[in-house]
Amino acid sequence: MIRFGVIGTNWITDHFIEAAGEIEGFALTAVYSRTEERAAAFAGKHGIPNTFTDAAAMAASDVIDAVYIASPTSTHAEQAILFMSKGKHVLCEKPAASNARELQQMIEAAERYDVVFMEAMKSTLLPGFQAVAANLPQLGKIRRYFASYCQYSSRYDAYRAGQVLNAFKPEYSNGALMDLGVYCVFPMIVLFGKPEEVRASGYMLESGVDGQGSLIAKYPGMEASIMYSKISNSSLLAEIQGEEGTMTIDSINIPRKVQIHYRDGRIEDVSRPTDRHTMSYEVEEFMELIRSGERQSKLNSHANSLAVMQVLDEARRQQGLVFPADLQ
Repeated sequence: MIRFGVIGTNWITDHFIEAAGEIEGFALTAVYSRTEERAAAFAGKHGIPNTFTDAAAMAASDVIDAVYIASPTSTHAEQAILFMSKGKHVLCEKPAASNARELQQMIEAAERYDVVFMEAMKSTLLPGFQAVAANLPQLGKIRRYFASYCQYSSRYDAYRAGQVLNAFKPEYSNGALMDLGVYCVFPMIVLFGKPEEVRASGYMLESGVDGQGSLIAKYPGMEASIMYSKISNSSLLAEIQGEEGTMTIDSINIPRKVQIHYRDGRIEDVSRPTDRHTMSYEVEEFMELIRSGERQSKLNSHANSLAVMQVLDEARRQQGLVFPADLQ
């Protein structure tokens, strides 16, 4: 058994627990929350035997082997490094950190303390993404990658009514790029590596974060175009365009239907079924790394996470989007 603690008691942690329950050998043994009341309520909901309101105490305890961090992005680095320093393996929600400087510190901590550290980017570990990667050669020379993740946030209704929730606060390192744009950037990095150049623009909200934006990434012989938004919806497919055909992907964040449209008119469905909870694949990957003695994922690798964060940093620099974490 691998004993997990969780940091964060919101909906994403509920989903994580549901997904992890599908993986053999997963045991949920601790929860951290800032208040005893919230920790106790969450523990009661999920049958968790140990509660903590002190993260350092949980990190030092002998009741967990690993931790899933789903707290605000601005706290990821401090918490991850704390747990790794006590020999605990860390699965950290995306984006892994506020910026590349923090992420580099997290990676160095993982190496120093010889533990697994992985960014919980689920999409690149799904069967649908494996279908995308495996069939890229069918497209011939790749000329364009296009991805869009525009999803109107229910929290934006509160924002429009005058209430600024955490999702739109810069002190938590939030906004559309960090929350949704990263889903478009991460697959791009895994498939094509770090781009030579990035050009970005965004629409800034009065709260100090971006509501929507776009970026163009330049590669040798091809370019990538990305759109993201928390203040509007989109129904566009993702596309990878090659000289011999174009691959369409129904959803870049949860790719399920993947088709190749060849120049001669043929359409080939290369989809692979997602037969369980979409977050279970990342939990399985993380647990297998622990068991095997490997220290990082080949897909959600330290290098890929760092390259993603460097692209996000550059996009934010061009947009003028600064987090308090950038000034520390």
